[in-house]
Amino acid sequence: MVTSEGIKRLAKQLGADLCGIASMDRFEGAPIQQDPRQIFPDAKSCIVLAFRIPRGYFRGIEEGTYFAPYTAMGYAGINEVYGPIVLREICCYLEDNGWEACPIFPNPSELGPQGVSVAEGRPAPNVYPDFDYAAVAAGLCTISYNRIPFSKEFGSRQRFHMIITDAELPSTPLMEESVCNSCRACADACPLGAISK
Repeated sequence: MVTSEGIKRLAKQLGADLCGIASMDRFEGAPIQQDPRQIFPDAKSCIVLAFRIPRGYFRGIEEGTYFAPYTAMGYAGINEVYGPIVLREICCYLEDNGWEACPIFPNPSELGPQGVSVAEGRPAPNVYPDFDYAAVAAGLCTISYNRIPFSKEFGSRQRFHMIITDAELPSTPLMEESVCNSCRACADACPLGAISK
């Protein structure tokens, strides 16, 4: 029998650092091009995984001496290698237990349509769900003052992946308190002044 706790335990055994679950009704009102229900209308649950980006990946960037760890391992490695392996194992586990599971690659939701709609009233390909919103809906984080997801465990240092499934799993409770205290240190630290106080 597939349970929320079983999925969370499996995700962590496979290497995810955080796992939360959102019922699909938490996506009610999402823009059609970002609504995961458009990809899999029978889906009942959205499983969101977070993979932390170790603090040391940024050390050489801060010193201006070594830029490879974040781009190679903290971005591409998590998005294109490590995360998909974990997603595949969870999808196989769900299918082995009689459910369907659709992995969603973390493309930016801002990409927008890349084709034409196949029928009137349907979104154009590709539908790109908002991973930041999904992480909040799955109880993993809140949105900070500078509009990025913050988890209690890793702050802003994680990447998200998701699976939508027709397995009906209880949702993780939403976080009630913001992780960000709106201190605006992000605005002070931004070298381009892109974050307004």
